[in-house]
Parts: sequence; C-alpha cells; structure tokens
Amino acid sequence: MQNETHRPEADLLSGKPPRGLRTAGIVAGVLAVAVVAAGLYTRHGEALDASAWSEQQAVPTVHLITANPVAANGDLTLPGTMAAWNTAHIFARVAGYMQSWDRDIGAAVEQGTPLARIETPELDQQIIAARAALAKAQASAALARSTAARWNDLLTDHSVSQQEADERNGNLAVQVATVRGARADLDRLLAFKAYATVRAPFAGVVTQRTTDIGDLVGPGATTQQPMFTVADTSRIRLYVGVPQAYAAAMKAGLDATLTVPDHPGETFAARVVGTSDAINPVNGALQVQLLADNKAHALRAGGYAQVSFKVPAQAGAVSIPASALLFRSSGTEVATVGPDNKVRMVPIQIGRDLGKTVEVVSGLTPGARIVDNPPDSIAQGQAVRVDEAHHG
Repeated sequence: MQNETHRPEADLLSGKPPRGLRTAGIVAGVLAVAVVAAGLYTRHGEALDASAWSEQQAVPTVHLITANPVAANGDLTLPGTMAAWNTAHIFARVAGYMQSWDRDIGAAVEQGTPLARIETPELDQQIIAARAALAKAQASAALARSTAARWNDLLTDHSVSQQEADERNGNLAVQVATVRGARADLDRLLAFKAYATVRAPFAGVVTQRTTDIGDLVGPGATTQQPMFTVADTSRIRLYVGVPQAYAAAMKAGLDATLTVPDHPGETFAARVVGTSDAINPVNGALQVQLLADNKAHALRAGGYAQVSFKVPAQAGAVSIPASALLFRSSGTEVATVGPDNKVRMVPIQIGRDLGKTVEVVSGLTPGARIVDNPPDSIAQGQAVRVDEAHHG
C-alpha cells in the first residue's frame, strides 16, 4: 500500500505526464484536427458553390422572338425625295448691276415674265460705239459704190483702164463686207442687251432670289451664283431607292401612293415613269422615278415623302424586329438559339427595311428562334439561358 501511494510522486520525478492528462491531450488533438478538417471541408464546399454560381452567372439570359412569315402581297413603303418637274437656276448673262427686281420668292410667273433688270453701262457704251462703226462703214460703202459706178462709166469709152475699174469695184466689195461685219457686231451687242432683262424660262414659281438692288452680277461678279430659281411644280418627280430584291417589280406604270409630313392623313397618287436600270453598288438599291400630279401645289419640291408600292412579297421571306440585327465585318447576321440553348450565328439578306421591322429574304425560315437585342459579345456556340417570361 505504501508503494501505490508514492507512485505519482515517482512519475513526477521520472518526467512522465499523468495518465489522465495524457488522455485529455489526445482528445484535444483529435478535436482540433476535426475542427480543422471541418473548416477545410466547409471552405471547399463554399468555393465549389461560388464557382458554380459564377459559372451560372456567366451564362447570359436572352429574350427570344420568332421569325414570322411575310404576307404574299403587301405594301413596300420606302422614303423618297421630291423634285420639281423642271427647275432653272437663272444666272446673269451680261455683266452689270442689279437695277431692279420685279418678282420675289413665291411669285407665280409665266414664260417670259420679267424677273429683274440689270444696268449695263459698259455694254451701253459698246453699243454706241458699234452703231458709230456701222454708220462709218455704211458711209464708206456709199462712197465706194458711187466711185465704182463712175469708173465703170468711164471704162465704157476707155477713159480708164480695166485695172483701175476693177480696183474701185474691189474696194466697194470690201466696204460692203465691212458694213455687214459692223451690223453683225451691233446685232450681237443688242442680243446681249436683251439679257439685261432677266425673264422666266417657263411657267412656274420663283423659289429663290439671291441678289438685291446694286449687286454686281454677271461674268464680272466676284462670286457666281444664280439670281433666281424658278421651278415648275405643277408636277412632282419622286426619286426612291428600291432594294434589289424588289427591282424586278418596278415597271413603268406601276401605281403608288405617297404621304408627306405636312399633310398628315392625306395620300397622293403617283406612278412609276422609269428606273435607272442599274443597281447602285454603294447601297444596293435601284433608283426609281415616279410622277405625281400637283395642280393643288400641296407637294413641295425638295421635301421628303413616304412612297408605298403594292408588290408581291419574296417567297420564303420572314419578318423580324430591326433590334435583332447584328452588323459585323462579315455582313448582317442574327443570333439564333437551338434546342440545346446554344447560339448559332446566321448571315441574312435584308429585303425591305420597314423601320421597326425588316424583311429577311434569305437565311431564316419561319419559326426560327432569334435573340432580340443581342449583346455585341455574343458568339457562335455560346450557351445562353432563355427568358421564358419574355419569349415572343
């Protein structure tokens, strides 16, 4: 019994830990390892969850719309520009100063109506000099004529030689030619003087006046600009760029209607009178010219109009919103989504541009699922998430 009582003291003296303390240390170590392992496991799970969340967030959500077939026949509505049937920019033919103007913008004029008068002091002096030159030439011709007549009389009785008579007759011919030249020069100056009165070349409306009284006009002016612009607006020409896909339908005599912003709700009749018969390589359009009657002067030259044609639609054409288009270096594309929710980029050819919608004549079939408002970064084969709530 004495030996058992003093064993702990012996253990203390030997440096060994008590048996209970050693067991507690082992338990504490195991618990610490368990805590560390649990923390590592929790962190690993959180990292996996974060990675999965990030991957989920990296998949974009897209709104899909469906390509709808186009009706067999419909209106082809395109923007057009209006021009007067005839337009004349009237320049001063003679140099001088604006003396007066008789018609201003908006004035209706007939052919030959005086528009303005030009003061031509230099031309007036030239006309005076030409008249004097003509009078001198006529006097010289009259003297040459009487002299030649006398010498011809003298020649009959051989009082003068044939050579002398021929010289007098030759001088007469020269003087007669001089008279004709002087008269032609005077007529030329008088013809110029007629241009001092500026006249309307045809019936129409004065649409522009750019000079005022006292302005220097004509060839001697510092800057050349038209004095007046006269337009015949009784008929209106319209020019429309029609996409190549509809070029074959543009025949002379095809009826159309047009609307203009300054007459809302009102339509005007027009018809095709010709085409350029060539596709513009810049915009891929055929220029079409139409004619519209404008006796009421409701249409204004230089204005904008919406022109509608009744044309058959392209076979297989579909309609999609313009917001679905992607314009890239390879051409116009749309992003479609397959059953696997992956993107497939499809090149398309546009027929009619109707503003908010466009007609696609090749590349798409009715029912195709198309991404609306696609991001610029969308790419071939990219996985996407479909927003079923907005699937149109």
